[in-house]
Amino acid sequence: MAYVPYGYTITDGVVTVDEKAAGQVKEFFEKYISGLSLTVAGEQAGIEKTHSVMGRILKNVLYLGDDVYPEIIDKETFDKAEEVRNKRAKDLGRIVELAAFTSPPPMERFKMGRVEGKLPAGPIARAEYLYNLIESE
Repeated sequence: MAYVPYGYTITDGVVTVDEKAAGQVKEFFEKYISGLSLTVAGEQAGIEKTHSVMGRILKNVLYLGDDVYPEIIDKETFDKAEEVRNKRAKDLGRIVELAAFTSPPPMERFKMGRVEGKLPAGPIARAEYLYNLIESE
């Protein structure tokens, strides 16, 4: 069965808006933008889902509408919710700046030891044996 986002239903093979659930989605976005947490905004809107599901609702671009899904949330509201979500994540230290991350430089030169005797029969044992022959210079 295909996944149908909260607020939609399939009627005669066509995705349609579930008016009650769509109203809850709109209310959820409004309450979240007004300052409530994901969970509290969802509870007050009447959506009984987990915190992670609420987060996915907030980020789901299908609510903007496309060739299959009718629009439930207008772009301005969606963008404002995303702006609030990003600001909260940054304020709580949940956004890691990639520029601050430095990875070690890659090793560029390797040599492989000589295969002695017959290779092991099993693919996993063979791979382990061959990988153990690799040495960095």
